[in-house]
Formats: sequence, structure tokens, C-alpha cells
Amino acid sequence: MGKKLSNKERLFVGSLIFGLFFGAGNLIFPIQIGQEAGSSVGKAIIGFLITGIGLPFLGLLAFGLSKSGDLFSLASRVGKKYALYFTTILYLIIGPIFAMPRLASTSFEIGIAPFLPKDAYGIGLLLFSALFFVLVWLFSRKPSKILDYIGKFLTPLFLLLLFVILTMSLLFPLGGISEGTVQSGYAVSPFFKGFQEGYSTLDALAALAFGMLIIENIQRFGLTNPKTIAKETMKSGVMGIVLMGIIYTLLACLGATSLGTFSLNQNGGITLAQVAQHYLGNFGSFLLAIIVIIACLKTAIGLSTSFGRTFSDLYPSKSYGFYTLVCILLATLIANVGLNQIIELSLPILMFIYPLAMTLIIMGVFDQVIGDRKEMYQWGIYLTMIPAFFDGLNALPASIKTSSLITPLIEFAQRYFPLFEIGMTWIVFASLGCLIGLIVSKKRVSF
Repeated sequence: MGKKLSNKERLFVGSLIFGLFFGAGNLIFPIQIGQEAGSSVGKAIIGFLITGIGLPFLGLLAFGLSKSGDLFSLASRVGKKYALYFTTILYLIIGPIFAMPRLASTSFEIGIAPFLPKDAYGIGLLLFSALFFVLVWLFSRKPSKILDYIGKFLTPLFLLLLFVILTMSLLFPLGGISEGTVQSGYAVSPFFKGFQEGYSTLDALAALAFGMLIIENIQRFGLTNPKTIAKETMKSGVMGIVLMGIIYTLLACLGATSLGTFSLNQNGGITLAQVAQHYLGNFGSFLLAIIVIIACLKTAIGLSTSFGRTFSDLYPSKSYGFYTLVCILLATLIANVGLNQIIELSLPILMFIYPLAMTLIIMGVFDQVIGDRKEMYQWGIYLTMIPAFFDGLNALPASIKTSSLITPLIEFAQRYFPLFEIGMTWIVFASLGCLIGLIVSKKRVSF
């Protein structure tokens, strides 16, 4: 039968999976969805859960079922050059350019900024981000200890603290869900709007980035059989992902009920700070600061570790320590742009790379069915690039989107691309690409 994880070991790995995924956006976005969706929060959160927990779970399965040890190996089914470019770009996005700076700026804006005068915001963010990433660097120096740092210590502490605020919101709700006003973005199709908002958590991308770390930590318990590793990844993943889904739902409901006491805010971090202050006063603000910093710190440790490991494999001329340090220094600089600016700037790139990531994940899950038909991977990915490009354009800031160069392109996509308005065109193109790839592969075999 071979060795399997014990229930205790599976719990640790599940805690690691949750801890790696649940970071900045995971606190902010569900609350904001609740505020903007109002009485339609139920439909919106279902859509959000599909991309927020469904795709990350499929991402973990893709590694196990395709027997891929890392993202480069999985993406190599399309081609070696594509794998190099895609892996490099994804790790830059999920690491120093967007995800890690957002973790630091979120920690500061929610946990520290409320205690500072406005004229000290700039220097405060600079000092905090420097200290935050010094801690990340210290923890990242020993990647073999990540299960202990995150799975056994930081995640349980985070859950204990968050439980206090969520329990208060359930016992003493701020208002009724049915009373919340539905904002324009959720009025037409709250489900698909929630689906798209799930992109902003970066968790489908994180699944591709963290897959290597999770598999390696499972192997450290003595597991060597690929099928057993895939099964244990799935079992541990279910524990972590289900827990994420429960917390997402509670946070979204908290956002919706908060409209009974507070007005609509610019982001969920502001609402969370108001809620903590409302229930627990100054102690609530202090508690929230600890919750947010721990949530963001543990994810940043995982991201910097994954970045260093991956780049030292892709570009072996430099060491793990070198790439980790460069990642952390770059993230520190970008973090000082500010939370709202980071979110706004990241959205177009996310809307471009997410369809490519989701197509790769889905094909990875069905890798055993696809077999050696590499043409299915190639055509599926290359055709997906077309709607991904237009989705990226459609997510540009209004000042750029309305320019004479961009507007005609978006109008073209709106007119001729099915499901473009809800960001689902990639499904049509990916399916068509896989079909073409299947036909081409059959012709290759016949010759």
C-alpha cells in the first residue's frame, strides 16, 4: 500500500495550504464583495468561491495528476520556451511586483495606519514595509522550516484571533443582509461579477506558485509514490480549501451586514477596521493589526521562498539566497506605492494571465486523458492568449481605456467575442483550441 500521511500530518499540511493562500486579498475582497453586492451577496459569493477556492484546489490537483514537480514542468507541456516565459512572468507577478507589495501595504493600511497621523503615512509605510520584509527574509532563509513556521504556528494563531471578530459579528450583527443596497457592478450578474473578483485574490496563480512547496513538504513525511502524493495533496487541500471557503463566506456576510451601520467604503480593509473598532474599541484595532500582519506575513514567506527556489532553478547562475533577497528588496520598494494603486495597476495584468493559468490548470487536471497530445496544450494556450489580451485591455484604468487606440479594440471584442462582458471568452477559445489540437494530433499519429 505504501506510506500515507497520518491524520495529524494531514492536518499540518492542510494548515500549511491554508496559511500559504490566505493573505491580503483574502481578507479584503470578500468584505468588499459583501458591501457592494448587498442583498445579492449569496450569488456573488458563490461566484467568488469558484475562482477563490475552486481554481486553487484544481491547481493543486493539476500538479499531482500530471505528476509535475513544479510550474515549469507543467507548463513545459506547451513548450520549453513558453514554460520559461510563463513561469518567470507568473512568479514576478505573484512575488515582488504585485502580490508581496500588496501584502505589506495591506498590513500597514489596516493594522498600522489608523494609529498614525496623516502626515506620517509616507514615512510610516516606508519603515513598516522595511521591517515587514526583514522578517520575511529571516523566515525565508530556511525553506525546509516553512511547514513549522506557517502550518504549525502562524496559521493557528491567525485563526484564533480572526475567530474573535467573526464570532462577535455573528452574535451581534451590524444589520440585515436583505437590507443592503446592490451596487451597479452586481446589479446585472452578481454571480459572474463575484467570479471575476476571485481573480484579485491571486489564489489560482498562487496554486501554481505554491504547488512545489506543498509537494515537497508532503514528501518530507517519507512519501515517494506519485499517486499517493496526489491523493494526499487532495485530502490535505480539501481541509485547507474548505476552511478558506467558510471564512470567505463569513467575511462576505460581514461586509453585507455592515451596511446596516457603516456606509460603502473604498476597500474592505477600511470596513474591517471599522468593524473591529465597533465591537472591541481600541483593543479591536490592536487585535486587527495583529491578525492582518500575521495573515500577510505567512503568505509573504511562502511567496519569497517559492520565488527564490524557482528562479534559482530557472536561472542557476545565482543562488536561492540571492534571488530571495532581490525579490524582497524589490517588493519593499513597490509596496510604498500604496494599496489602492497596487490593486488598480495589477488588474489588467491579472486579467491577461488568469485565463492562461486557468487553461493550464484545467488541462493539467486532465493530463492523463490528454496523454502525449501536446498539440492540445499548445493550441489551447495559444488561442486563449487572444481573449486574455482583450480582457487585459478591458481592465485598464479609465484614462487609458477610453483612448483612441484602446477603445476600438475593446468595442471589437464586445461585438464579436461571446461572453466578453462577463470575462468568460477564454472558455470558448480554450475549448476550441483543445479541439483543434486534438484533430491535429490525430493527423500526426495517422501519418
